[in-house]
Amino acid sequence: MNESNFTDALQWTSEAKTKLKSIPFFVRSQAKARIEQLARQAEQEIVTADLVEQARLEFGQ
Repeated sequence: MNESNFTDALQWTSEAKTKLKSIPFFVRSQAKARIEQLARQAEQEIVTADLVEQARLEFGQ
């Protein structure tokens, strides 16, 4: 059974959530989408602080 069809939701570590909250609100939704895209490309089901940091560097924040 392929559970990826069941949900696209990714789990976020508490550290990743904290880092996401530090991103300015006006780009946060874009950043969140990019972070989740990076996680899926890396075939990770859990968003880590490292992924958030990687996306933050891309956005130049």
